[in-house]
Amino acid sequence: MMSDNIQPIRPRQALKQMKPYSPGKPIWEVEREYGIERVTKLASNENPLGPSAQAVAAIQAYLGEIHRYPDADTVDLRLALANKLGVTPDHLIVTNGADELITLLSETFLEPEDEIIVPSPTFSEYEFGANLMGTKVVPVPLQEGYVYDVDDILAAVTERTKLLYICSPNNPTGTYMTRNHLQRLLKELPSRILVIFDGAYSHFVTADDYSDGLEFVRMGYPIMVTQTFSKIYGLAGIRVGYGVAAPGIIHTIRQVKEPFNVNALAQVGAIAALADDAHLEATREMNAQGREQLYKQLQQLGIRFTRSMSNFVLVELGPDAKRIYEKLMSKGIIVRFGGGWNLPEHIRISVGTPEDHEALISALVTVMEEIELEKKLGSLK
Repeated sequence: MMSDNIQPIRPRQALKQMKPYSPGKPIWEVEREYGIERVTKLASNENPLGPSAQAVAAIQAYLGEIHRYPDADTVDLRLALANKLGVTPDHLIVTNGADELITLLSETFLEPEDEIIVPSPTFSEYEFGANLMGTKVVPVPLQEGYVYDVDDILAAVTERTKLLYICSPNNPTGTYMTRNHLQRLLKELPSRILVIFDGAYSHFVTADDYSDGLEFVRMGYPIMVTQTFSKIYGLAGIRVGYGVAAPGIIHTIRQVKEPFNVNALAQVGAIAALADDAHLEATREMNAQGREQLYKQLQQLGIRFTRSMSNFVLVELGPDAKRIYEKLMSKGIIVRFGGGWNLPEHIRISVGTPEDHEALISALVTVMEEIELEKKLGSLK
């Protein structure tokens, strides 16, 4: 029997500052909650073409080996990545999604007295990792049109700055940092600051003045490029991410990495996906066409949006954005509400198939008409 005077176990103080990551609702949850049979999910920037058939075949062929522990050093996958990216395997670390790598970076480098710089709005996991370590987060607001400003970023640097995150293309805005601006930033930053360049959406970029950051890793700058197999490769369900940086940086991070962090099916699936250039190109082409289709449909409705270099579009809906988001969900259309990025008048829409977009626009028109009718009826009372 427990004593009445037993005190609760107190968690770390840092947890008071932490906000759990809020993912987009899964299809099954919306189906169950609203009793809907057909749901269109445009919330999590997943690949509408699905995974590479070669990746699926590789995973299926390996199922009989899952009683064995996976390769703790991901040797074959790092070699495949090294050949693809023009670096050595020692430049690479493979993780359970890029999210794990962000946490590992925080655990490796951050002390409570340190600071990290995070342009805002952006992916919330950067702040989460810093808060986990009790480190101060210094936000730098993006300029009008959600443009990166190098001068603003440099002005935020202090003696305590340890890490700087650049998400390019940026989630949730779809905007990016140009190659020249990235090079200037790397040249002018103190060399003691590690730049983490999140290139999760780099495969979707069509702009000529973009850099995926890898050239600067090869030049020896203090930069880590993070990448994922969850987006263009369509492997979000098996969680594979990786980082590319100088071998010394990689070696340091490996000191805090769990030994079997990437499961065996994820490793063989990712290797096969890397070899399927046709799937990658088909996804890229579908995304470019899908973005343009979304732009045209939104323009016809007079809805403002930010042009994107990614596989999603940030859409401005005004004060009714949350109601529109909720009503869309009740009709089986899942998008992402912008409140988590302090963008309460916005939603983020993933690029899907033409059929997905038609379902979205049809539901959006209906929802907006319903809200206007509710307002009129409310004013008559």
